[in-house]
Amino acid sequence: QLEESGGGSVQAGGSLRLTCTASGSAFSYYVMGWLRQAPGKEREVVARMSPDGYSIYHADSVKGRFFISRDNDKSTVYLQMNSLKPEDAAVYYCAAALSYYTDDYSYWGQGTQVTVSS
Repeated sequence: QLEESGGGSVQAGGSLRLTCTASGSAFSYYVMGWLRQAPGKEREVVARMSPDGYSIYHADSVKGRFFISRDNDKSTVYLQMNSLKPEDAAVYYCAAALSYYTDDYSYWGQGTQVTVSS
């Protein structure tokens, strides 16, 4: 089970940190990803991180502004979002996968809303 927190409303240029905590003991075996979906748009992968933290991907649209990190001891993955833009507004989901390269996520959180006002 995955549970996100940290969403909310922020003005453009502001920052938010999303947190996703997993229950169970297998967190350290999973690729963790952050995905988002805005109304009328397809879901996109924002960032993902390998179980050991050495492989990291950030979408071009967020590169240099968003940063994924994880703490396996706490079974938690984070998404630090800086310099937020109105186009970043979406429901953000954390998800877990066994493969880094296929984006085939097996477990999902319930989502947390991020709103960015201009």
